Amino acid sequence: MIVGTAGHIDHGKTALVRALTGIDTDRLKEEKARGISIDLGFAYLPAPDGSVLGFVDVPGHEKFIHNMLAGATGIDFVLLVIAADDGVMPQTREHLAIIDLLGIRRGVVALTKIDLAAPPRRAQVSADIARLLQGTRLADSGIVPVSTVSGDGIGELRRHLLDAAPTIRTRAIAQRFRLAVDRSFTIAGAGTVVTGTVLSGAVSTGDRVVVSPSGLVARVRAIHAQNRPAERGVAGQRCALNLAGDGISKDAIERGQVVLDPELHAPTDRIDAAFTLLATEPRPVAQWMPARLHHAATDIGARIVLLGDAPIRPGGAAPVQLVLERPIAAVAGDHFVLRDTTAQRTIGGGIFLDLRAPPRRRRTPERLAQLEAHRLGDPERALAALLDISPHVVDLVAFARDRALAEPTIQAIGERLGLIRAAAAESVYALSPAVWLRFKRDLLASLQDFHAGNPDLPGIGLERLRLQLAPRLPPPAFRSVLQGLAQAKDVALDGAWARLPGHEVRLTPENERTWSGIAPLLGGAERFRPPRVRDIAALQALREPDVRRLLKLLGRMGRIDEVAHDHFFLRATVAEMVEIIVDLTAHAPSEDFTAAQFRDRVDNGRKVAIQILEFFDRHGVTMRRDDRRRVNKHRLDLFRRPTDDENGAHHPGRESSPVGRPDFKSGRGREPVLGGFDSLSLPPR
Repeated sequence: MIVGTAGHIDHGKTALVRALTGIDTDRLKEEKARGISIDLGFAYLPAPDGSVLGFVDVPGHEKFIHNMLAGATGIDFVLLVIAADDGVMPQTREHLAIIDLLGIRRGVVALTKIDLAAPPRRAQVSADIARLLQGTRLADSGIVPVSTVSGDGIGELRRHLLDAAPTIRTRAIAQRFRLAVDRSFTIAGAGTVVTGTVLSGAVSTGDRVVVSPSGLVARVRAIHAQNRPAERGVAGQRCALNLAGDGISKDAIERGQVVLDPELHAPTDRIDAAFTLLATEPRPVAQWMPARLHHAATDIGARIVLLGDAPIRPGGAAPVQLVLERPIAAVAGDHFVLRDTTAQRTIGGGIFLDLRAPPRRRRTPERLAQLEAHRLGDPERALAALLDISPHVVDLVAFARDRALAEPTIQAIGERLGLIRAAAAESVYALSPAVWLRFKRDLLASLQDFHAGNPDLPGIGLERLRLQLAPRLPPPAFRSVLQGLAQAKDVALDGAWARLPGHEVRLTPENERTWSGIAPLLGGAERFRPPRVRDIAALQALREPDVRRLLKLLGRMGRIDEVAHDHFFLRATVAEMVEIIVDLTAHAPSEDFTAAQFRDRVDNGRKVAIQILEFFDRHGVTMRRDDRRRVNKHRLDLFRRPTDDENGAHHPGRESSPVGRPDFKSGRGREPVLGGFDSLSLPPR
């Protein structure tokens, strides 16, 4: 159990910790000279059962509230210190408000300096404390009178803390590891050491970790947990980690960073949150109001974006978006506190809801409904609620990462909800069974309607089909779904087209013979400069209108493309030219290219090269600005031929990765569905 002190300056917090543990937490020379705590102090109390209680002693002066906040995050039990002679003071109230905003529910009040107050005064202050605690999370907390001078009440308070320790709810050891850094220093012979509270998960010696948001990779050489050497540190413990790695140093790791499981490294600078404005604030929160965000041990500038129509009035609560000065490492469900930019008062606080907040369309009914789902604290309930509302699809990898959920946890949730998943690259997209069945039926119905209206076309374009369906899956997930449906023989894929298996546009035997003579003219070494219709007609002794009609039909079938008037290229050649354009862009520092560069790569004349590029411009594959062009990555698949290597697709004869292709299964009396969670593991980063 981690015990954190709170209270006004000079109310005896440090002296009380010293009386309880025998350790003086004032370690700085300035602290000893001035007789006040400036930074965080730490102490430990062994318990009879062999466990250890950790103490975080925080400064009480209003100038050092930012240090108090760095220590308050991660404590399990608050020791609210109020002097009997002074009574309730300004920082008493502010610290109590912070405790409430951080969601700390367990604690005890130590009524200190009772040797300086007569019984009537002590009774009056006790009554004031009871009124102060009403309506807060500590409303049921007891009051223990103590004196560090006479020793009265110290034993009773120590017993109270030791008795409370076993009742504290065990933290999320099953989650992935996070430690909020509050100190970084160097020990001779050991190297860099960081200390902090383990917020979730566990870490062992030899583990690979990442310092976030900087991204430094380190190895854990040694661990001290609760001031004792250990092989493992777990959630709810104060730990010191001896780290080693490239770039790891005392100066490279500072307070506010988080040492975490590599899978969790995904810093964010835009967060949607549930926010409560303290009733003591003099004015409402307006749009784009600046503030200081305190989260874990981080202190960073932020702007408040209101997601409602009206300002948030004192005592009110509403969803907001926090736009940060720079990215931080966080987890959905973490508590935060906001203070004013002058660091003179606490404004309010709340809980992070979604770490991937959108910069646009953030106030739509659809988005606000998603935030209501995110408010559900239980991950399983939140995921089920998200899948029931638009867009009805969730990236499970991001969902698990942003909640620090370990692989077995998200796997168990998926099994209980019966989710349908589609693996694509580093993501695993999930749909509910009901949404999947509706999606599949709509997809097949769309193909059937398209064939009925376009019997001479080979199929519908993949992007056009994707945009017709709901939910509108991300392109990688949609391609993964189509790959699975094709393997199940529900659809057929032909280049950039999708069709029903029974639909085919066939050439007549006469046209097949004619095409067999024309096709070699469009391929081979001359594929980038094929003959035009009139030249083909002359070479094959055919009527020009007949050649044009046949090539137009083959274009509708997706086998060739009319790049310019009467100038047809094989679809495979067009796909090859797309790859050339991508390669040109990839090797250009400015990520663009000229017509001359493309002409040289295809060894063609300038006129034909320009016609080819204008063809790509018309279809949105390239975007021209002056004499240079850039690639539109969202349109590349228009002419690319799907490959088995894309997006986690299945490779025949090769073992699938843990998140390989969607595993389509069919059972008696039910439709085929994408694979369940029997083999789910998150993709390697």
